[in-house]
Amino acid sequence: MEFETLDVVVDGPVATVTMNRPEKLNAMNGTMFREIGEAFRWIDADTNARAIVLAGNGKHFTAGLDLKESGAVLGAHEGDPARVREKLRRHILFLQDCFTALEECRAPVVAAIHGACLGGGIDLVSACDIRVCTSETWFSIQEINVAIVADVGTLQRAPYLLPNGVLRELALTGRKFLADEASKYGFVNAVEADRDAAVAKATAIAEEIASKSPLAVAGTKAILNHSRDHTIVDGLDYVATWNSGQLLGEDLMKAATTALTRETVEFSELLESDD
Repeated sequence: MEFETLDVVVDGPVATVTMNRPEKLNAMNGTMFREIGEAFRWIDADTNARAIVLAGNGKHFTAGLDLKESGAVLGAHEGDPARVREKLRRHILFLQDCFTALEECRAPVVAAIHGACLGGGIDLVSACDIRVCTSETWFSIQEINVAIVADVGTLQRAPYLLPNGVLRELALTGRKFLADEASKYGFVNAVEADRDAAVAKATAIAEEIASKSPLAVAGTKAILNHSRDHTIVDGLDYVATWNSGQLLGEDLMKAATTALTRETVEFSELLESDD
């Protein structure tokens, strides 16, 4: 697929999605929101990528919502007030869905963050499975500073990534928090020296994930997401049902052989080719 605001490369089992509006600090306009959703759903449905790296070109990972194009992103404001509000609500749900595509993608997503990660950037990386940043990265839940309630996922996903009191402070003040604080609270998994090192680390993690059974990886991500949103009892029942359908495949025997012999095995692609 071709994209206007993204560079998307699928290299064997690892795909890399790179935000590519460096002259705009990767600020998110309507096209970028749409293309992020399209890219991750395309990778999920039409490729055999087993893990995905998310990065940004230029000086910063992303400056968040493109305020110069916010009117276009948020939609029109003219007409019957009730219908305008219904249209806006549907549009916000659409924007949310663009980032939910990362969470719903069967392949785990590893974010490589550098420079600033503001506003919508926090929404975006909160939907990722793993986050790596640079020592100079800084974050801000920026929406409160422009009189907006963050509405594309930060306030729903970050409570599982940050201590509640810390998150409330960050969301209510909009203050910067730096890489060392993000690492201290476990918001990021690793801190690297610069962008290239962060991308290399994220790629190494993605490659390690991609070496595992794609059935087991997709299942583990699905179970973790389900367990976050349900009770322990519901989660245990769900994984029992999942494994009763998936456990007896060929990947189990291959993995057992690897454990016993310490030899490397190749797992079959998750999706069969149409060729």
